[in-house]
Amino acid sequence: MTNLNGKVAIVTGARRGMGRSHALTLAKAGAKVVVVDISLEDCQKVVEEITQQGGEAMAVKCDVSNKAEVDEMIKKTIERFGKIDILVNNAAICQFKPFLELTEEDWDRTIDINLKGYFLCAQAAAKEMVKQNSGVIINIASVAMGQVGLGFVTLAHYCASKGGIVAMTETMALELAPYGIRVNAISPGAIETPMIDPLKANSKTLETVLSRVPMHRVGRSEEVSNLVLFLASDESSYMTGSTVVIDGGWLAG
Repeated sequence: MTNLNGKVAIVTGARRGMGRSHALTLAKAGAKVVVVDISLEDCQKVVEEITQQGGEAMAVKCDVSNKAEVDEMIKKTIERFGKIDILVNNAAICQFKPFLELTEEDWDRTIDINLKGYFLCAQAAAKEMVKQNSGVIINIASVAMGQVGLGFVTLAHYCASKGGIVAMTETMALELAPYGIRVNAISPGAIETPMIDPLKANSKTLETVLSRVPMHRVGRSEEVSNLVLFLASDESSYMTGSTVVIDGGWLAG
């Protein structure tokens, strides 16, 4: 396994699903992990899992859409571990709702967490990474990102946020490269997490999605985490500004 010994990683949205998997995978590779989410109790459970497997971690409660809380999260990380080497922007919400029924509140909440939250965390972490002239930022987007990805019925606000993440990733990569900071995005397809429970609840909808996936199955969180590990490591040292799709062939179809 890739060695991340001595590295410090922050993973947002890490109390469950893909975020939890990313945190556990980075810890197994030797990184000290800051487990971030809105529930301190749930974060602490992930920390306990990491500790039990011989790793080191810290739980921090943080609403990523709130700048003051993001700044405090960064401060706690520096106080505990002294630096930040890796940021995995993973915190997100996914609300299925028809476009004509979307409210301004629905839109604002999704954009605030999924896009503004990524900006706030990335900017705060990058300011610390600049001091050491190195760092890696990984933004979790989605195949539902429009353009080279796809649109998805009932997810206009979610797709807008994920498309924004890809555009922001490319610009961040350009601006931060002179400081030794690499920035890449990952666009997963349908992954087995609580976020796709509404799809699974409707067998017809799920079958429609899977019919477009050549591998005809939902992906596992661990499969995405392996890609996170690669992008977080020096093995991807010549990669920045990239969006890597991991979707069982969905977009290829």
